This record gives sequence, C-alpha cells and structure tokens, in this order.
Amino acid sequence: MTDRPVTLREITDANRDAVTALSAGAAEGRFVASVAKSFRDAAETPEGNPWYRAIYAGDEPVGFVMLSWNVTPAPGIFGPWFLWRLLIDERFQGRGYGRETVRQIVELVRAEGATELLTSYVPSDDGPGRFYEKLGFTPTGDIDEGEIVIRLPID
Repeated sequence: MTDRPVTLREITDANRDAVTALSAGAAEGRFVASVAKSFRDAAETPEGNPWYRAIYAGDEPVGFVMLSWNVTPAPGIFGPWFLWRLLIDERFQGRGYGRETVRQIVELVRAEGATELLTSYVPSDDGPGRFYEKLGFTPTGDIDEGEIVIRLPID
C-alpha cells in the first residue's frame, strides 16, 4: 500500500526538469531507460502513439510511465495497448507506487475498450519479471529484441 495518494499528471514546463531528473538507480540502463531517453524515443517513434505521464505521490514526482496508446500492431510496435516504460525513482521503490500506477493504467485503458495490456522486460534474476508476474502478467511467447513480451488480461 502506498503511503500517499498516487496520481498521473501531464508533464509540463513546470515539472519537466523534476520528472527528467528521476532515476531508477543502478537498474537504469539495464532494465529501464531514463526519462530523457523516453522523451527521445517518443519523439522518434510517433507511430507508437506515445502517451506519457509523471507519477506523483501527493505533490512529489516519484516516477514516469509511458504507453503506446491504442496503436495498430506492426513490426516493432506492440499493441494496441503497450506499457512502454515504467520508472519509479530509486528513492521511492518498494512503496507500491509501481503497482498502483499499473492499476490506474489498467483502469484508463479498460475505459477505452482494452482487453489486455502488454509490456516486456529484460530477463534477469534481479529484473522486473517477478513484479509483473505478481500483478498477473503472463508470457505471450513473443520475444522482442531479447525482451520477454507479457500480457495482462483486462476483463
């Protein structure tokens, strides 16, 4: 359970620097790209229909989330609903913010008619695989650039 209410907020000029400064710590680069790289990837891959938000706990930015929002699947583009990035700053990990963010994302995409949420992760004993498994994600059988693609059914 989180210690403060979690909200997903638009990234504006007022909060962009604070959000860009967030870091997953040692895992960054190995398991999740930085916020700055996420912005670049979003700009370079418009066909992925990137939708991103800052994750706030109370009034403090604690993370970043980015999805491919209702895209037509194509080579290199999973969808229609793909959790492209989920980064919780190292200072705020283990407090339930990631779990609550995924819960909120599921509610948002469910309201848009989604029947599943896809994501992928780098396989590793210390990677995010267990986190996603605990949330109910299961492997699709697909591998994308060495990452295991997983799905969460949305009913």
